[in-house]
Amino acid sequence: MIPEAEKLSRRLLMLTVVLVAVILISSFAVSEWLNSRELPSGFLVGVEFAYSGSLDDLKDLVDKVRSYTNLFVIGSIEITFNQTALNEACNYIVNAGLHVIVLFTDSRKYSYDIFNWMDDAKERYVDMLSIYRFDEPGGNQLDLGESAIVNATEAVDYSDAATLYVERWGTHIQFYSPHTSELLTADYGLYWFDYKAGYDTVLAEFGWNHSRKLHIALCRGAAKTQNRRWGAIVTWTYNGTPYIESASQLYQDMTLAFDAGAKYIVVFSYPKIGPYGILTEAHFEALKNFWNYAHSNPQNFGINQAKVAYVLPQDYGFGFRRPDDTIWGVFPPDELSEKIWLDSNNLVNVYGSRLDIVYNEAEFLNAYRSCYEKLIFWNETVE
Repeated sequence: MIPEAEKLSRRLLMLTVVLVAVILISSFAVSEWLNSRELPSGFLVGVEFAYSGSLDDLKDLVDKVRSYTNLFVIGSIEITFNQTALNEACNYIVNAGLHVIVLFTDSRKYSYDIFNWMDDAKERYVDMLSIYRFDEPGGNQLDLGESAIVNATEAVDYSDAATLYVERWGTHIQFYSPHTSELLTADYGLYWFDYKAGYDTVLAEFGWNHSRKLHIALCRGAAKTQNRRWGAIVTWTYNGTPYIESASQLYQDMTLAFDAGAKYIVVFSYPKIGPYGILTEAHFEALKNFWNYAHSNPQNFGINQAKVAYVLPQDYGFGFRRPDDTIWGVFPPDELSEKIWLDSNNLVNVYGSRLDIVYNEAEFLNAYRSCYEKLIFWNETVE
């Protein structure tokens, strides 16, 4: 006969085995249920490989995130300057089931014809490829960086600056648009004018101590008015290690952008201070958690649509980083700057991510009246 103690031990062992099996099956079922639910149409989330690294480094990052992202951005010139490496990278990414975005800088720096490459890639990858062309055109203008396209000796007034900016960037962009189904950039200012120049999509940069909701209002308002797409890219919060925000803040930023209707959410990784750039295991866990959130709550996509629009003066290229920010990078703050800064931030405090910021251009006024419940103009007029 089997002693009672041994019988009890066997029963406990069997119960433990059953419980473990139930937990594993349940976990698998939940995972399958989440992944069976479709993401909102056209919504893409992923990471940008921007740090210096080999093709193997890129593949390692793809393998790391492929099960909880559907987008991968190639932002490393070590890859894009090498046509063979770029082809292999794109093949690897697309075969992993991910949409790919390729960042190209100055076309004169490439040893191959990037226009021919884009034409071939457009056919090869069909709807899986977008082109990221020129980084931060608006921000460079505001900071008079290397890519600033309007200088103080040319622009007589705000209207002049706006015209020059749109025309000149438009001239550059028009060479690239025919070679891709989507041309995009990332920026931290002048979103309205990026779209007017011809970009299909602009990614608002979530970084530093800038208000995420304010930049959603600026970028989404411009995109909605001009019938384009918009997104968000999480960039640096600090100018030194760890560079990026915490994992918990990353998750909050991604859900904020998703609920506001961002078509793209990208996490930027540069420089390489760890195996995967600046991204840690905690950040990858945040990406996984967001992936689950997006799958389990597709009804929340765009739930925080704007009901109110704040209308700026036409051509007012204010930087929106502080009350005394420049206008177009070439004009000092004027008598409206502090008021517009305070108005915008006060309205964000009241409406959160249900606020858009747009411009007083006659061709769009009827559209504003049809898609917003209230228009608040900079000059105190309210409709």
